[in-house]
Amino acid sequence: MAITIKDVAKAANVSTATVSKVINGSPSISIKTVENVKHIMKELNYYPNSSAQNFARKSTRNIVFATRLERNTAFENPHMFEIMSGVGKYLSKKNYTMSIINIDEESRSDEIERIIAQKSADGMVIHVSVVTKEMEYIIRKAEFPHIVIGCPSYESRLCWIDNNNYLSGEMAANHLVDQGYRNIAYIGGVEEDFISTHRLQGAITALAEKGLKITEEHIRCGESTRQEGYKMLESILLEPNRPDAIICSNNHIALGVMKSIKEHNIRIPEDMGVITFDDYPFSQITDPMLSVVNIDVYDLGQQASKLMINKIKKPNLQVQTYTTLPNLIIRESTINNKG
Repeated sequence: MAITIKDVAKAANVSTATVSKVINGSPSISIKTVENVKHIMKELNYYPNSSAQNFARKSTRNIVFATRLERNTAFENPHMFEIMSGVGKYLSKKNYTMSIINIDEESRSDEIERIIAQKSADGMVIHVSVVTKEMEYIIRKAEFPHIVIGCPSYESRLCWIDNNNYLSGEMAANHLVDQGYRNIAYIGGVEEDFISTHRLQGAITALAEKGLKITEEHIRCGESTRQEGYKMLESILLEPNRPDAIICSNNHIALGVMKSIKEHNIRIPEDMGVITFDDYPFSQITDPMLSVVNIDVYDLGQQASKLMINKIKKPNLQVQTYTTLPNLIIRESTINNKG
């Protein structure tokens, strides 16, 4: 026969109302009573009916993580899963579950409308890659609790947090200059890749403050793949003014850049320094190992879920901020000692 809340109350010598308050974390119950009730619950192997609790609270205790998941996502964008892990870890501490939904091009707005209409979640964490103006209209019209991970590419009134990619670019450029490099190139993602663009802007600003610049002939934008990284550096090396250092916007591009450099018998870091962003997945397995400006995206996920819960408690809370500061990790690919 299933154990009920009445059985727990009887064994603990308290009322069912007291047991209910303990289950729901009421601050009005003494620590001694809470410990006693929880001990009895464990002894009797009693678990509260979460569905009934949520119904009483008018809450699902569920947060949706909305993103685009395609084949090879785990390899091509491993940071997505680090972010998810951070979100899920913090939510579990707060007794929330996390549901993951795949948002595709055709049905993204329909999916958002369905979640809101069915009240299947208390809130939504959204990766910026799937955000559109139409989606924003739906969310804001319903006043649905949400946090976007990443700064939208347009003027938006959504709540969002992001790491400071502009500052990351500055840190990469400043480190190269400190190591004695002066003729620096930047190889990044497509022009629509705002993470790459902001990193480039930060690098340009940092160099300008030191009387240096990245010339147009030393800037390349393309797909974030090893193959494209290789091709983009090959085209730069055809220019008469060869750079002495390369900033790569991600690990995939950096792999291709390293391949091109080695084929040209260019020494790293003596002849050409290389720095990239994010300490995963390839920076520690290259030869030499890559210096990186690292972002703790796991922490970014935790920050997002923390703000998500605050947003549920305070619906009028408006958040648009940068968080999770970058960290420079110096390795063999830039230790030049020319400076």
